[in-house]
Amino acid sequence: MPVLFLTCVAAFALVGCKREAAAPRTVTRNDAIPVRVAVATNVAWDKTVSIIGTLYPKDEATIGAQVEGSVERTLVDFGDRLTNEQDIAFIDTGSYQARLDQAAGNLTRAEATLANARKNFDRIAELRKGDIASASDFDQAQAQLHQAEADVKATRGAEAVARLDVERSRVRAPFDGAVSQRMVGRGDFVSIGSPLFHVVNDSVLKFIFQVPERYGSYVQKKLPVTFGVDNYPGETFTGSVYLISPSVSTATRAFGVGALVTNTNFRLKASTFARGSLVLERAVPTPVVPVDAVVSFAGVTKVFVVENNVARSRAVSLGRVRDGLQEITDGLKPGESVVINGQTKLSDGAAVAVHAQESPPLSPKPALAKLETTNNTTDGKR
Repeated sequence: MPVLFLTCVAAFALVGCKREAAAPRTVTRNDAIPVRVAVATNVAWDKTVSIIGTLYPKDEATIGAQVEGSVERTLVDFGDRLTNEQDIAFIDTGSYQARLDQAAGNLTRAEATLANARKNFDRIAELRKGDIASASDFDQAQAQLHQAEADVKATRGAEAVARLDVERSRVRAPFDGAVSQRMVGRGDFVSIGSPLFHVVNDSVLKFIFQVPERYGSYVQKKLPVTFGVDNYPGETFTGSVYLISPSVSTATRAFGVGALVTNTNFRLKASTFARGSLVLERAVPTPVVPVDAVVSFAGVTKVFVVENNVARSRAVSLGRVRDGLQEITDGLKPGESVVINGQTKLSDGAAVAVHAQESPPLSPKPALAKLETTNNTTDGKR
């Protein structure tokens, strides 16, 4: 009886195992990874290039002495504002005025001598017509006249030089601007060419910067430039291109560009470091995705593109970032769906279940965005 019972139990167990083995295993939708996606789209962004440079004064000059002598006095110091032709220093003006008076007296005497020589020549010429005066008397009177005329020319030139020296002894500003440095003071003896002041015209500044050669075909005069400086954080200044170098530096593979900047209320200082953007094109269609869609790991930048509920890993190249949107310069087309949430659970070929789909917001106005470049002086494709 016990043997029969064990035999029956073994038979039932064998039948159960065969049924369990025969039952097929099926994969359900519950195995798919839930994700949220967004559609890559185009937005109108200005095409720009990052720039770094210096604000130079439009005009600057080191004023040198045009006469030699002792500095009588200086009328301005560094930081003082100047107007064109304003007196800023005097150099031995008394001595040069005395020389002018002497030259003027010599000129008056020479002119009187010339007048007398002319009258004497006219008298001898009349006498010569009647053979009263000899030929030698006529020649002598004529020579005296010519000598007197030459003396007048020489003394008139000396008087003009003396008058010019008097003018040069009064040092004047060459243009509207400001004094950036004073090199001399009262009592200093200066020679011709000795530096006296350094002045700058800072009402208009030149923003000089370098642009990579690959953007050479885009850069034109009057293109807008925006920039900022460290002493006004968060504030933006503007200018427009007016200088473009005709050659590219072989050392940096870049060319120089200059933009004029109106220095309202003289807020900006000359020789200030500045950084900003040069607008190359307005409202260029730019492919973008939400910043959250981009995954960077082990030096690889990628996104997950959803195709038929399957996530595909796609390497991409990045550009600018603005308002939560990332520009994709290569590797993705507008209209493709990318995962923006749940990428940490994904691998290439993983099944996904899309729970929500979003689209990046379209900018109502063209956005001025900064081009992300690791080095503005090297070649490369954008």
